[in-house]
Amino acid sequence: MGDGGEDASGGSSREVVSLSQVAALFLSRLASEVRQESQGEVYRFVRWYGADRPVSDLRGHDVALYAESLGAATADVLRRAEALRSFLTFAKKERLTASNLSTHLRLRKSPQGTEGGGAVAVTPSRLTADGHASLSAELESLKAQRPRIAEELRRAMVDKDFRENAPLDATREHQAHVEARIRQLEALLKNAEVVKGKAAPGAKTHLGSTVIMRNLTSGSTVRYTLVSPSEVSPTEGKISIASPVGKAILNRSIGEEVEVSVPAGRLHFRIEEIEG
Repeated sequence: MGDGGEDASGGSSREVVSLSQVAALFLSRLASEVRQESQGEVYRFVRWYGADRPVSDLRGHDVALYAESLGAATADVLRRAEALRSFLTFAKKERLTASNLSTHLRLRKSPQGTEGGGAVAVTPSRLTADGHASLSAELESLKAQRPRIAEELRRAMVDKDFRENAPLDATREHQAHVEARIRQLEALLKNAEVVKGKAAPGAKTHLGSTVIMRNLTSGSTVRYTLVSPSEVSPTEGKISIASPVGKAILNRSIGEEVEVSVPAGRLHFRIEEIEG
């Protein structure tokens, strides 16, 4: 499955592979005892995100939001998270995702000194206007799913034998994940600062800037837009300000030369233009 076409930055077309297909392949390659331990969490994540959705559409903010839905880092949650990390690492090794999304699976610590699990503080985040609009659209889409999920629950509950009612369990679990995702998106958007403005003469690159750089070795040019980790989209040239390239070109001016360390070695660029 790793053959047939370049990675997301290479620009070549490739077969659309669903998340459920990747999950099945991943589990098939595990030893039986490991597969037994891993399949529950892997398929739980697949149902939450959407079994038929292309794995190439999976983004860092999706994984981060799922991590939030797991709750505090108890022993059971840590075990579940480890299974999912292995799955996401596998997807990257098979070249089905542009980056290793397991790095976004960060679990929050249990609140200290609170009774009954009080509200978790949300750190204010900075988003581009496009990123804010994209997350807002996702939130509305999730809210629109509520009536359909409620109807699925009603149908599943017609079966009175709840002991073996797998559809009911699956729908309840899906509903819980959707509601957790909605809460996290609402908190993120409520506390977000939207970055706006045009680049002025002498301006430096910042979150939201589109940067055109020239490779000083090959002479070719590349175009990147600096975004928050929740907005990353390699196919659209959107890179995180926390990535190696993002860190290297953040707070830079036109004409500056930068050196970027990548797995293949060191690249040298000169910033040609800054937009936004």
